[in-house]
Amino acid sequence: MPDPNAGLPPRYLRTPEAARFLGLSGRTLEKHRTYGTGPTYRKLGGRVVYALEDLQAWVDRGAKTSTSDPGTGTVLPAKRQTPIPYAGKERR
Repeated sequence: MPDPNAGLPPRYLRTPEAARFLGLSGRTLEKHRTYGTGPTYRKLGGRVVYALEDLQAWVDRGAKTSTSDPGTGTVLPAKRQTPIPYAGKERR
């Protein structure tokens, strides 16, 4: 069956729609954006939008077949992953 979206431009979702697509809260998606752990997004003026294929690619990075499967990638939690240097030093 042919793809009904063939030839159409990519579909972009705003944060609330993207969060629903992923099964997350909008706030969690915002945190992922802040910490750099989330899906690729685009800024159009003051708007943040997500391409459907970027959301699906981010979800697919976490695909596993068992608990012992290392998978091909990791979807990190929505929190700071490394300490941020402060004036050339780590904060205490």
